[in-house]
Amino acid sequence: MRSHPSLTLCVTVLGVCLACSRAAKPAAKGTADSSFAAMQERGKRAMGVDQTTSTHTFDVLPDGGRIELLRDVDDSVGIAQIRAHLQLIQHAFQAGDFSTPQFVHMQTMPGTAEMARKRDVISYSYHELPRGGEVVMKTQDAAALSAIHEFMAAQRSGHHATGMGSAPSH
Repeated sequence: MRSHPSLTLCVTVLGVCLACSRAAKPAAKGTADSSFAAMQERGKRAMGVDQTTSTHTFDVLPDGGRIELLRDVDDSVGIAQIRAHLQLIQHAFQAGDFSTPQFVHMQTMPGTAEMARKRDVISYSYHELPRGGEVVMKTQDAAALSAIHEFMAAQRSGHHATGMGSAPSH
């Protein structure tokens, strides 16, 4: 059975991310600013673009969630890198692999264990946007939906990002 070139690239990139995570120094003890800066640096390694000149948005939707990543400036190389990264994220998440956000945040992200278990009832789609792209997650499964909302809220908080909606309280 031949593997799909995108999947091969995804596995290669995720392998590099895991290698980086083993070599990454833990965030400096002390202020939240140094922890955030360290997370931003890991994000730059994982995504290939400077997160301080890019904008993340994590939306909670009635049937799932939406991750948007856009360059703040006209930068054709950075935009291409964002698009490639988001396509890899779509394929990895669909396979139940959440190692990239785990590397960036240096922790298992809330909701991802359930999202991995429920991967067969969650659809992931990638869409190109001006200056970047988005990954949209959809499900009709209540447990998967709750997990997606939990993941979106954790991402929004961790990245100090914007987004619409909030996960309902349980």
